[in-house]
Amino acid sequence: MPIDSVPATRLRAWPFVAASIVSAVLVLSAPFVGLIRGQIRSAFPGHFVAIVAGSIGIAIAAAILLALLRIRERRALRYGLIALALVFGAAYSFAMRTGNPEVDAVEHFHFVSYGIVTLLFYRAWRPADDGAVFILPVLSALIVGTLDEWFQWFIPNRIGELRDIFLNGAAIATGLLFSLGLDPPHRFTPAISRASRMRLRRVLAATVVVLAAFVASVHLGHVVRDGERAFKSIYSAQQLDARAADRAARWSAAPPIRLERLSAEDQYMSEGLWHVQRRNRAWEGGNAVAAFEENRILERFFAPVLDTPSYVSRTGHRWAAAQRADAEARAGQALIERRPYVSDAHLYPIFSWSKTVFWLVVAALAIAVLVPLRFRAAPASPAAQTASRPSER
Repeated sequence: MPIDSVPATRLRAWPFVAASIVSAVLVLSAPFVGLIRGQIRSAFPGHFVAIVAGSIGIAIAAAILLALLRIRERRALRYGLIALALVFGAAYSFAMRTGNPEVDAVEHFHFVSYGIVTLLFYRAWRPADDGAVFILPVLSALIVGTLDEWFQWFIPNRIGELRDIFLNGAAIATGLLFSLGLDPPHRFTPAISRASRMRLRRVLAATVVVLAAFVASVHLGHVVRDGERAFKSIYSAQQLDARAADRAARWSAAPPIRLERLSAEDQYMSEGLWHVQRRNRAWEGGNAVAAFEENRILERFFAPVLDTPSYVSRTGHRWAAAQRADAEARAGQALIERRPYVSDAHLYPIFSWSKTVFWLVVAALAIAVLVPLRFRAAPASPAAQTASRPSER
């Protein structure tokens, strides 16, 4: 029987409610994650990585035990999918390791959290029992992962960027493989029913819009130029000047001495600190030209970051006059003969695309997904219709 002739499966609401609640907890817990990590480090000095790794190990062992208790048929296929999930997750984690044990341990924990989210959405979409169950859980979990990274971008001392969404995507793929092994569909078929195609178009359009909104907020910006130097920022030169004036006025009365984790991140201050870090690395590495040019960017656009005491430095970040003069003298003739300086201080990609064009493309893509074009053949002429009829004998 063709899959389109099968009656549409009625999806139950409660699995989606459960998946949505867990997803909301995961996203909204982002401001508290830093506090929890700090408490673990304080309570168990030097054991943070071991504690996180142990938690991951317990979660994986529990998942394997659940599979052993549940799998009773098609064992070779299902155990093979679960083994593939474990191998894929381990290989991706090894390939993408940063070398910082604490950072790697936290990123490995993403495989547990997004594996659970994917499993819950798989269970919600599972009754569809067609090819859509391979795609809809991935898109649903990807929306959650994008919202999570987007929310983190607004939180002090947290980073949300496109790279982390790809990490979430690998965790989602691992979770899908495990879900298929734990509770496979009755038919491993790519065929998708008419009802599932409509669901798929809606979820895919939502995924496109959410991902585009994230990129527009975090990764779209400007190339700011100041004479012979340029750098990337999510703000234009005029916006940077306006924020500099605002921060100078506000910080003179209330400098950001304490890191308020349960607050909105000051992206202007964060960008200024990027250039402080780049300047300091260049100076320590003996690159006087880069250090001097980064300092010029700071003086021109981020003066309040240089002069205001903060939770990063109680004395601010401005060079003493003697150090500035020393940097300029070391740069010497290179400042005259060099090509224009382009800063690479930004911690994640910033694209200087037109936001108008970007959103027009996104809107067109979303509409194309929701309303697919259908091409119909032109009606045949009367003579052609007569010729196509079988002759009477």
